[in-house]
Amino acid sequence: MPLPPLRSASTLLLHALVWGLVAVLLWAQQPDYPGPKPPEFWLTQTVVFGLLGGVFYLNVGWAAPRLLYARKAWAYLLLNAGLVLGIALVHHQVEQRLHVPELVAAAREAVLNPPNPWSSPRPHPLTGPDEGSPVVNTGVLLITLLVLGIATSLAAMQKGQRDAEVRLELERRQVATELSLLKAQINPHFFFNTLNNIYALTLLDGEQARVALHRLSRMMRYVLYESPAGHTRLSQEISFLQDYIDLMHLRLTTKVRVQFERPDPLSPDPFIAPMLFQPFVENAFKHGVSATAPSCITIQLRQPSASTVELRVRNTVFPDRPDDEADDEPGGIGLANTQRRLNLLYPHAHTVTVTPRNASNEYEVCLNLKL
Repeated sequence: MPLPPLRSASTLLLHALVWGLVAVLLWAQQPDYPGPKPPEFWLTQTVVFGLLGGVFYLNVGWAAPRLLYARKAWAYLLLNAGLVLGIALVHHQVEQRLHVPELVAAAREAVLNPPNPWSSPRPHPLTGPDEGSPVVNTGVLLITLLVLGIATSLAAMQKGQRDAEVRLELERRQVATELSLLKAQINPHFFFNTLNNIYALTLLDGEQARVALHRLSRMMRYVLYESPAGHTRLSQEISFLQDYIDLMHLRLTTKVRVQFERPDPLSPDPFIAPMLFQPFVENAFKHGVSATAPSCITIQLRQPSASTVELRVRNTVFPDRPDDEADDEPGGIGLANTQRRLNLLYPHAHTVTVTPRNASNEYEVCLNLKL
């Protein structure tokens, strides 16, 4: 039967402590008299130590996983009752065959009552009613029960660790699958709107449409080769966002003012999940632009520290649109999925603050992200 794997230094230390405790308890069983003990006594204790080791790893590696945690507690109890009885009988037989009780009694007598050459010979120390030893040694019985209890506890701990690892692996796969689905929803959603814009441009200005197609092809390369990797440089994400803003700006009138503030290019360039900023900006273009009234979109991207990024997007609020209007499509695919991605990728490391109407009569979204 293979021994349970030692997964870490802490597991190795735990096994060492268990067997150190068992060794101390067996050593404490030695007869209470000064002087050396017979080698046969230590041989008996060594045999018991080996038997306890076999019982321990039998429980940890096979009995507990296959019987106790397979809903066969009765078989587990019967097995361990037989093991306890077996160790007690083997201990008794070894003691009798090696004549440990007689040797221990003789050694005790020799130490406590040394022979006097002037006195008559004493009778053998084991003659009388105390001759022999009990079949079940109480000390060995208690130590065996202790080892079985520790083995069961260790098996339960290992089962809990394995179950936790399985749950973590399932959660990791579920998160990875969910992220893939979310990205698959965000990217086609974005390109659907962009292609509609380019189609409108072809009817107005062919040169501008060609510029738009060039920018879109560059953005598609980013999505195809950077987005599947799961992370990209912040500078690349900013360039993608700049292309998107320039592309959207091509179809706007002179009544729309777009401002984009980006961090210093000399700042640290950390890794970030791709396509996180674009849905917030897309939402501003969707709801903050009017064909007749003056409107303004302000995008501020800052990097206060090497591991912190702040995005603030503001757009004009128009009276004919409700303050709590959802993002691009019914059901809010873009922003809802972006919020879900943030929850999965940066748990407890991001905040999203939405102000439907601030003091400047603007809809404002603030994202604070710790990378």
